[in-house]
Amino acid sequence: MPTTKTLLRQEWTAFRRPGRLLAMAAAALAVLALGLLHSAGNHASCDGSCPADPTGPDGSTVSDQFWFLHRDLGENGGITVRMTSMAGTITYPPPDHDEIVSGLVPWAKAGIIVKDGVRQGASYAALMLTGGHGVRMQYDYHHDIAGRAGGVSAKAPRWLRLTRSGDSITGYESADGKRWTKVGTATLSGLPTTVQVGLFATSPGDLTLRPTGLGGATEETRFTQAGGVFDHVTLTGTAPAEGWSSEAVGEMNHTDWEKYHRASEARTGANGTITVTGTGDIGPTGTEGSYPVERTLTGLTLALLIVLVVAVRFATAGYGREPGGGAAGTRRVFAAKATVVGVVTFLTGLLAVGSVIPVGTAILKANGMPVTEASTLTGVRVVVGIAAVLALAAVLALSLGVMLRRAWLAILVAVSAIAVPYAVTAVPLLPDGLARWLLRATPAAGFAAQQTLTAYPQVVAHYVPSAGYFPLPWWAGIAVLCAYTVIALGLAAHRLPRGAAREARPTGPAA
Repeated sequence: MPTTKTLLRQEWTAFRRPGRLLAMAAAALAVLALGLLHSAGNHASCDGSCPADPTGPDGSTVSDQFWFLHRDLGENGGITVRMTSMAGTITYPPPDHDEIVSGLVPWAKAGIIVKDGVRQGASYAALMLTGGHGVRMQYDYHHDIAGRAGGVSAKAPRWLRLTRSGDSITGYESADGKRWTKVGTATLSGLPTTVQVGLFATSPGDLTLRPTGLGGATEETRFTQAGGVFDHVTLTGTAPAEGWSSEAVGEMNHTDWEKYHRASEARTGANGTITVTGTGDIGPTGTEGSYPVERTLTGLTLALLIVLVVAVRFATAGYGREPGGGAAGTRRVFAAKATVVGVVTFLTGLLAVGSVIPVGTAILKANGMPVTEASTLTGVRVVVGIAAVLALAAVLALSLGVMLRRAWLAILVAVSAIAVPYAVTAVPLLPDGLARWLLRATPAAGFAAQQTLTAYPQVVAHYVPSAGYFPLPWWAGIAVLCAYTVIALGLAAHRLPRGAAREARPTGPAA
């Protein structure tokens, strides 16, 4: 009986003979060439490089655009306001957006905020009323705490309060200004002695989904604006003689859409009321206008097709050329084949994906494109994860070849189960629900390994696979693919004999 080492050497030799290594090189070249061509073909529409998105305290890109009426606040103090109204406008309909309708998008925001200056991306804590999610306390862009649900009116006002004690900011809400309920506390490490405190308003773009393909949709952003009306503004911990400053954080009042709306501003009305109107958002960034690093993997579908064909043909080579025999021979030979195919595919994917992502990202940046950066750890996870997914897909295809023993049939099944679901969900072709189902229930779920984007409930976006959002986390997607591969391995092994009678390779020419 040949040793395991002998079988591995034998299968490695067999894998090289018919030029399969050349095919694997072609798969790697497809990832590199198509990815780099895609990167080279994308250029910024701005004059020179597009302005970089602001970065938050943790270094991630964030949205930070709002109208701010503010003044200095010391290490201990706070602000209390009563909010009596919140209203907004939305441009409609697409594509011209030259009609204005009244209304608030669900994540329109108006309220009070403590911020480390007026620089975009600076640390903050805010207590606000939203267009559709009641009172919220949000801080440092990624954190969101729910308060009481409901809206606001002159008959049912909302009282809001933020207090500062060193680096600690606490938010409270009240219906009558007497009985207060704590919403949450934020710790903003490293706050300076003097920060800015005041009133703010902002409103993110709304989405219009336009039908495309066989039920898919592409998104188009509608400009929105929101404003809040405040009175009974009380401050502690501020200089009595100091006045208010009113300005935009981020660019405002300059776009074509804004010419149809009231200018974003803060203005004082009768009886000391203050109305603050603004547009934009404070929070994590979505995908609009940016390029996540996985956009450089446009050649992955072609590489996957090559890998599946190579694996199936390696499994079926020699079937039918000896009575009752087969290329896999015994379970030990099959295990050696699976090891060789898996290792070669993994190394091919590691080389190709590990090269195209950094080079393609560098090209996009050189072309002025805004790239959504991923951490080093996330980048390594994507490269290793995609290489592992390709290897698992190859072993799955090999198992199908052993089970079905017809190359054309095994290739058809492998491509239909793995490559087709991945390809058709990468573009806005299918209805969102069907696209999500395909990436939960088929082996293509494993390609969630490439996702670097995070879906945030407080950010308006079209969270679908074609936009880079997989329905399963990366580890769960790989687990689904692993399950399919393990089942296929077991079924294929069940068809093969245990003994050494057929561990000699077939004498016919390899396919």
